[in-house]
Amino acid sequence: MTKKEIRFGIIGLGLMGREFGSAAARWCHLLDLDFAPVITGICDTNEALFDWYTSNFDTITVKTTDYHDLLNSDDIDAIYCAVPHNLHQQFYTDIIKAGKHLLGEKPFGIDIAANNAIQQEIDRHPDVVVACSSEFPFFPGAQRIIKYIEEARFGQIIDVSCGLLHSSDLDPNKKINWKRMININGEYGCMGDLGMHTLHIPLRSGWMPESLRAMLSNIVTQRPNAQGDMVPCETWDNATLCCDVRTVDQQFPMYIKTYRIAPGETNTWYIRITGTEFCAEFSSKYPKTLKTMRYNGGEQSWNMTDLGYSSAYSTITGGIFEFGFSDAMLQMWAAFCDQLAHGRDGMKQPFYCATPEEAHLHHRILTAALESNKKKQVISL
Repeated sequence: MTKKEIRFGIIGLGLMGREFGSAAARWCHLLDLDFAPVITGICDTNEALFDWYTSNFDTITVKTTDYHDLLNSDDIDAIYCAVPHNLHQQFYTDIIKAGKHLLGEKPFGIDIAANNAIQQEIDRHPDVVVACSSEFPFFPGAQRIIKYIEEARFGQIIDVSCGLLHSSDLDPNKKINWKRMININGEYGCMGDLGMHTLHIPLRSGWMPESLRAMLSNIVTQRPNAQGDMVPCETWDNATLCCDVRTVDQQFPMYIKTYRIAPGETNTWYIRITGTEFCAEFSSKYPKTLKTMRYNGGEQSWNMTDLGYSSAYSTITGGIFEFGFSDAMLQMWAAFCDQLAHGRDGMKQPFYCATPEEAHLHHRILTAALESNKKKQVISL
C-alpha cells in the first residue's frame, strides 16, 4: 500500500518530542493505514538534544535553534510543538500563520487571553488543522467508556469523577523547574498541564460545567534552585474542582482532580461515571481492567473485565497483551494524521484529538477555578 507521507517538524526536543519520535518510528506497528508521519525537521535551543533525533531518523533535513527555519521550510507540512506555556501564544500563532498544521501541547496558551489569541489565528486560517495533545482517552478502557456515554447507558447520571494524579513533586528537595514558576507556567499551576487530560472526555460529551467551586493547594512553597538556594514555588501543586453540570435532560456533580503531589501515584489517569442504571470506571493504574455495574434491581455487583489490547486503530499486537502509555501516544498520533489525510469526516475511526474549541472551554473552566479559589465561592461560567 502506498502511504501518504506527512512531513513533520518538532519544536521542543525534550520528553514529549522524543515520545512523538518514537511513535513515528513505530508506525509499522499500525495496520491498514494509508498515511505515515516522516520527521523532516527538528528545533530546540539546546543543540545537545539533536543527536538522538539525527541518530534515529535519516529523514531530517532541517535542524535548527530557530523555529522560524521550520516554518519557512518546504520540507515540512505539520508541526508538533512542545514548549513551555509562556511560549504557546507566539509559537502557535506563528505556526498557524505559516500554514503548517499543528498538534500543540496543552494548555494551548499560558492563560485565557493567550488562548483567545491562538483561537483568533485559527479562525483566520480554516484550512490549517489544529489539535491539542491528550492521549489518555485512547486507552481501550477509556474508549469503551466513551462508547457507553454515546449509547446513553447510564440512565440518570449520579456523578462523574475524572483525574490525573502523580507524585512528581512529592520530594520537597526536588530542584525547582519552570512548572513551578508563574511567569513561565502561568497561574493555573498543575491545572494548566494536567487539566486537558481530565476534561477531554467530559467536554467531548457535552458536560461543560454551569458553575464550580475550586480548592487549590500550594503544598511545597519553596524548593532548591540549581545552586541549592531555596526559592519560592509560586504555582499550585494540587487542584480539586467541584462542578455543577446541567444538560438538556440531566443535572449532576462532576469532580475534577489534578494533583502533582499524590502519594503512591506515579501517573494515574482515571474516569468514573455512576448512574441509576449503569456505572463504569477505568484507571490507567490498572490498564487492562474495566469496571462496570449494571443495576436493574436486586444485588449490586461490580464486574471486572480484562480488555486486553483493543485499540481505536488496529495494530500487530495480540489481544492478550497489555496496552500502555506509548501505545496511547501512537493511537493519538494516528488520529491526528488520519484527520490530516482524510479530514475529520473521513477518519477511519470516529474519535479525534482534542480540539481548539475544547481547549478554549478548558481555559474557561481553569480561569473560573482561579477566581473561585481566590474568592472562596462558587463561580458561574
